[in-house]
Amino acid sequence: MMVEISFIDTVWVLVAGVLVFSMQLGFAAIEAGFTRAKSTMSIWMKNMSDMIIGSIFFMVIGFTIAFSGSGPFIGDLGHFLLKDVGLEAWDGLAIPGILFFFFQMMFAATAATIVSGAVAERIKYIAYFIISIVIIVLTYPVIVHWVWGGGWLAERGFVDFAGSTVVHSVGAWSALAAVIVLGPRIGKYTKEGVPKAIPGHNIALAGIGLFVLWFGWFGFNPGSELAADSAIAMIATTTNLAAAAGGLGAIIVTWLKLKKPDVGMTMNGILAGLVAITAPCAAVTPISSVIIGFIAGIIVVFSVYMFEGKLKIDDPVGAISVHGMCGVWGTLAVGLFATEGGLLTTGAVDLLVTQIIGVVATFAFVFTLMLVVCKIIDIAIGMRVPEAVEISGLDTAEFGGDAYPDFVRT
Repeated sequence: MMVEISFIDTVWVLVAGVLVFSMQLGFAAIEAGFTRAKSTMSIWMKNMSDMIIGSIFFMVIGFTIAFSGSGPFIGDLGHFLLKDVGLEAWDGLAIPGILFFFFQMMFAATAATIVSGAVAERIKYIAYFIISIVIIVLTYPVIVHWVWGGGWLAERGFVDFAGSTVVHSVGAWSALAAVIVLGPRIGKYTKEGVPKAIPGHNIALAGIGLFVLWFGWFGFNPGSELAADSAIAMIATTTNLAAAAGGLGAIIVTWLKLKKPDVGMTMNGILAGLVAITAPCAAVTPISSVIIGFIAGIIVVFSVYMFEGKLKIDDPVGAISVHGMCGVWGTLAVGLFATEGGLLTTGAVDLLVTQIIGVVATFAFVFTLMLVVCKIIDIAIGMRVPEAVEISGLDTAEFGGDAYPDFVRT
């Protein structure tokens, strides 16, 4: 049965895709603000490259691996180079297939760009470029196929509405692998292994990035409904409430821990709430979304301290904690708070078990694959810039310029 294209659905999904596109600006701004001025051009170059790579390589092969065929683990080449993807309705939806691709393309670029902040200030651009390609053509599409493309997790009933695991955890576990191979920035730890703060150069720029991301998330989550129906109102509401609750959780924890609220941690708390609600946003009540977001805001603070202090993982923007740990929490929260099948709401345990299986399988596949990829890159061409380049900043050595030529850099 042919589905008729809906004008209002088409316009809404197009607008939502553009909102997701704007998140690239948010990521670039918050990463640049949280890091030092001498590598600002590097941050922006990586984020621009993610959109370039995400667009071209997802068009060529990533999309078909994600959404072609019915295999349990990987798609086929049925939509290679967007074959048979045009203006006809896509798979029972009232939107054109090419618009479905456009929306999914924006998600792919988002998954890749999560890595950028975690590896900031010491990775070679060419190494990052290769990592981004691997994520777009293989790592991300495989997980998409598992969950949204009819793969084995979809068959089990795994629920990840807009990508707490599919997008955010994939980016975070890829980042974790890269950071382990890279090692910490020069000067991050004392000889005794005590972490030292390396302040970002522009908290105002980071704040702008935070609000652009928050704004873009209203395309990310409601847009994933892929229709302009009444459900998007609840999805937008749960999304916003979780973000606010995440910020509140981070404020309270840092106020108690540091005797004053921390601005940077509050930003990450808001993002933590957004990441956590991305999976359950269409399946939980507004009250549950507040609980989910608030817990995420607490988790992210302690996770940042754990990775930095205990595990000696240098993640300048807290990306692994925000997108990885809170992506896990949000995915598990579906199994706890979903109005249908949630453990705390209905007493059922099957959904939670499925969510746990999905989280573990995603981590095992993504982290293992990306660790091998990063090791190969490191052996072949080296992942990290020379010490002198890192100390002087990546901008001049790798891009022949300076983001702030009229000001003294630190």
